Amino acid sequence: MDATARIDRLERQLARLQAETAIRACVERYMALCDTLDARTPLDELAGLFTADAVWEGVGARYGSSFGGYRGRPAIAAMMARYMKEPAHFALNVHFLCSEAIAVDEDASHAVARWVMLQTSTFASGASHLNAARLVIDLALEPDGAWRMSHFRTENLFSRPVDTWNDAAPLPLPSSSGATA
Repeated sequence: MDATARIDRLERQLARLQAETAIRACVERYMALCDTLDARTPLDELAGLFTADAVWEGVGARYGSSFGGYRGRPAIAAMMARYMKEPAHFALNVHFLCSEAIAVDEDASHAVARWVMLQTSTFASGASHLNAARLVIDLALEPDGAWRMSHFRTENLFSRPVDTWNDAAPLPLPSSSGATA
């Protein structure tokens, strides 16, 4: 392989690695905004993480019937806006992503990313819930250089109510006898 071909190959690899980093940042920002979803959430920023013609959908029996699907940035924004009220729908909402797999295409313009998501929520009512879902997200590199979600799919793996997430009881710690400061 000559120097020009090696440089070309390295530039393509670098573009894909940079795409993966930008994709993680896009999805992380989406999750961070969803964690604090209330009347103060910047809806334009949240909706701006999606392409103009994006699809957001719940798939499978539970999430398909609970969430349905939304096509286009305005429809996705309207769906998210339902959660943006006072009092906030969520008193506590935390998303954890794991089991990441990001596949960026050869020219680093499209990607499919997968995660398993754990969501811990306490609602304004005081009820708490634990959900796990499989996320499959198609993303596209937009002309402005930003990666945006073009097809967001969430499928429930399990869901159950729980007692509470945060308790004022002291943390159990090992005995401090013999400890020095």
